[in-house]
Amino acid sequence: MTDTPAPVSPGSKRASKRGFAVRDMPGFATIAFFSFAALYAPIFVLVIFSFNAGSSIALWEGLSWHWYAAAWQNDVVQEATIRSVVIATLASAIATTVATLAALGTTHSGDFRGRTVIYMLINQPLMVPEIVTAVALLIFFSMIRIATGYSGLAYLVIAHAAFCVPFAYLPIRARLEGMDTTLEVAAADLYATPWRTFRRVTLPLMAPGIVAGAMLAFVISLDDVIITEFVKTAGQDTLPTYMLGQLRRSITPEVNAISTVLLAITVLLLTLFFILTRKRSGKS
Repeated sequence: MTDTPAPVSPGSKRASKRGFAVRDMPGFATIAFFSFAALYAPIFVLVIFSFNAGSSIALWEGLSWHWYAAAWQNDVVQEATIRSVVIATLASAIATTVATLAALGTTHSGDFRGRTVIYMLINQPLMVPEIVTAVALLIFFSMIRIATGYSGLAYLVIAHAAFCVPFAYLPIRARLEGMDTTLEVAAADLYATPWRTFRRVTLPLMAPGIVAGAMLAFVISLDDVIITEFVKTAGQDTLPTYMLGQLRRSITPEVNAISTVLLAITVLLLTLFFILTRKRSGKS
């Protein structure tokens, strides 16, 4: 007597064809909900209390734009904002340029001895605690200050650029590794010089990665606190260090308003980048 196989239901057939899916596991939706709530509930509360009419950050006293107007009219906030934007712009430009050259050298040069060591050195700021990098930069720049007597913003720009290089490097390298080199070979076959090939073929194909790296470096520099606290001198507060100083003295919804504006700028930049990259990938 032979055993007949058990019938297989259509649902199990579909499940076997679909394969393993994390979202089908028991409790996935609940865990996901609480994870997103833990991440975004504090931000939501911060945004809500930035419109609080009173000075409390825990007691709602009515809806008002008062703290946004107060932050806008605050001369110290204006100076710190301008300083932050200037430092972030210069640092992201330097970091993106260095990261682009590094990505070209490590990705478009074939396999060579020591490439892993170069990867490690480039990504060192990501692996080493930021406080260690900040202390090292403090000691290094202190020696230069004593030798030269200069104490301007260049130290902050260089420190931010050094810390932002790996953040710009990773998306540029990923873009280069995913590029098809056929067009570069075709340009070389048509007697294009290496510089012309880079300018007309490689650079346009790299553009989405370069833009992503520049935007990431800009955001990282804009909200950096630890390195800025160690490297800056008197009168060189950026917007994050100003907010930290305010939190040490007295907490008011003005800090919430500034944080909300920074959040809105970051979301806007990421949204614009997503739209630009979708259009670019659609054209390609």
